[in-house]
Amino acid sequence: MNKHTQLPNVSPPEQGGAAAGPGKHALLSALAERYGCPWVEYSEKVNAPVPLLWQFDLAKLKAEGWFPLSVTDRKAVVIATAPGPELAAEVKAMTGVEEVAFQVTLPADLIRIFEHNQDVNPRFPPTAGRTPLARVRTYLAGRRSAYAHYRTLLAKSRTGLAFIRTGLSFITIALLFLRILGGGFLLLLEMPLLVAGIVMVYDGLKWYLPARKIQAMPECVPTQPTNGTSVLEVYNQEATPLFKRTGEMPGAAELREGWTSLSPVMRRRYLASDRTDLAEERTVLACLRTRMAKARTGLAFTRTGLAFFSLGLGLIRQFHASSWLPFDLGLVGVGGLMAFEGFLWYFNGRQAGVVGHETVTANSAKTTVWDFFFPHKHPMPGVMKNPVHLPVRRWHAPGIWATTGVALERTVLAERRNVMARLRTVMARGRTGMAFIRTGMSILLIGIAFLVNFELGGWYWNLFAFTMIGLGLYLLLDGCVWTLPAEWQRRQYPYCFGSMEITIPFYGTPPRYWKKAVFSNEKE
Repeated sequence: MNKHTQLPNVSPPEQGGAAAGPGKHALLSALAERYGCPWVEYSEKVNAPVPLLWQFDLAKLKAEGWFPLSVTDRKAVVIATAPGPELAAEVKAMTGVEEVAFQVTLPADLIRIFEHNQDVNPRFPPTAGRTPLARVRTYLAGRRSAYAHYRTLLAKSRTGLAFIRTGLSFITIALLFLRILGGGFLLLLEMPLLVAGIVMVYDGLKWYLPARKIQAMPECVPTQPTNGTSVLEVYNQEATPLFKRTGEMPGAAELREGWTSLSPVMRRRYLASDRTDLAEERTVLACLRTRMAKARTGLAFTRTGLAFFSLGLGLIRQFHASSWLPFDLGLVGVGGLMAFEGFLWYFNGRQAGVVGHETVTANSAKTTVWDFFFPHKHPMPGVMKNPVHLPVRRWHAPGIWATTGVALERTVLAERRNVMARLRTVMARGRTGMAFIRTGMSILLIGIAFLVNFELGGWYWNLFAFTMIGLGLYLLLDGCVWTLPAEWQRRQYPYCFGSMEITIPFYGTPPRYWKKAVFSNEKE
């Protein structure tokens, strides 16, 4: 036990606290008579001021067997399992008071008093409190904001690559006119095209280059939520926050199964854990969408490189050796490097799409928060194990159930955001599949163009043409495998209609008075 008590431990029931009854009260009365002080048992009314608890190492106090209920300039009220002069001297030394008033309790009750003041359910660590969980959600929200910033940069870079391809088209037309028709008065047409193309390529590069500065993102690996029976923790907060999940708490699953017998504050703790698990899922989905966006950007880079590459090869095939040969070879080299680097992004994004599909499918099949809230969803093996009646007490302040209702509403809204995040992930997978198709079409058309325009030449030209056709067909097929299931999944979600209705919560009034906003895409 600890140095201040040798009392037997009385295990609390899952609802918290030692079982109240004549036997327990008789034991407490005997302890109170022995130590000459009043007794106290665990209840949710036993709370110490938060600023006071910040001054102590609660883990150390729990091991020593005493809890500071209140401390003033002269007097400290302490709950202990074994009051005595030695403990009183220690309390005075730590708090600087002149007098210590003890209240005696049982060890099991003292543990629950600590856990309740740390805002955790029985046998949960302090990181399961609502404040630590809110801190984890804040870090997760920050990471999602970073992912959103990355996706914006990637979208901007894809727009820049479109500028580059357009500018390259202008440059190609100008150079072909110059090489075939020569200069003279045609320079009035060729030079503006050439200058416009160079300006567009330069402007596109300014949009694209910031995307290359994106640092390596953390792996999109979700932990496995356990319906609030394990805790998501954050560490390494001073540098890059990292997340890990504890093992499942002993007895936590059984405690949650008795949902109808839990007190309001115990329900709110589980709901806070549910919101944290939902926030983690949204963050993982945001990470997967960012990786798919990076794959789309890489494929756009590949298409731009292929434009350079095919232009250079086409000029070499058409004009053979000429004074322009170094320029043509430069186009081939630069285009090849661009296509190769962009294609490297494809593999990472493809893996993210596979994981995203599996994650969305698995999470969509899970039970929702309503499955834990409504009594008829729970097995009822006996009235004593899982009573249907609400555990309301005389001392419950007005609004305590309304507060739990608001927590439930916040959790349901978080779950709704997760449904929307799953939909966005499905749609991102569909867009990425379309990027595969566009890239495959570009590669396929290059191969066909070499066969049609230049006919069959040496074996190396034939090998190049047929390799491009095969690679293009592969990407086309892969894109269809991604796009068609994603489109089918998208149609299963309730948000893909011409109009959408969203309830606007106003927690100062009952839900039946909340207003609704309707967003319609239909023309008037």
